Amino acid sequence: MRSLLDTEPGVEVVGEASNGREALKLLEALRPDMAILDVAMPMLNGIEVTAQAMKAFPELKVIILSMYADESYVVRALTAGARAYLLKEATEEDLLPAVRAVAGGRSFFSPAISSILLADYVRHLKQRGLEDSYDILSDREKEVLQLLAEGRSNKEAAAVLNLSLSTVETHRLKLMQKLSLHNTAEIVLYAVRKGIIA
Repeated sequence: MRSLLDTEPGVEVVGEASNGREALKLLEALRPDMAILDVAMPMLNGIEVTAQAMKAFPELKVIILSMYADESYVVRALTAGARAYLLKEATEEDLLPAVRAVAGGRSFFSPAISSILLADYVRHLKQRGLEDSYDILSDREKEVLQLLAEGRSNKEAAAVLNLSLSTVETHRLKLMQKLSLHNTAEIVLYAVRKGIIA
């Protein structure tokens, strides 16, 4: 993985850790822009490292590597603050695109994860006899949804759309109510399932 990262212009590997506790110490000492963490690290798993690191360093961008193609792991990783979720089996194909996406403020998921999330979403709608409510969003709510799913803050979305912060916050609240979403992780998952972001 390091040799792959070394081929990418503008990327410098500043440290490597063999377990979760060591990873937290390195994050504190080195303050990198991005961390690539394995879900199954010994001593402290990657999702817990992410959660603790994001509290201390909210600007940190985290990519999670996992052998688990399971929605519950994806949800936990996103809730902890991860911006990307890659399957280990696809690391060679997905790592550099994920690094580029996350560095650019976007999310990234291995295609297999996106497919699983989409299939699960469709199955969930059918089980509940519901129809997708994306079309009931206003155009502006759709724009806000995409920007939030890409990792933009309310303030950043307001700047992109040339709106006031309170207007963006109102659109965010309305779209979350319409889609029955409760937090940013759910916004990101919804956007991936809908193919709004990759």
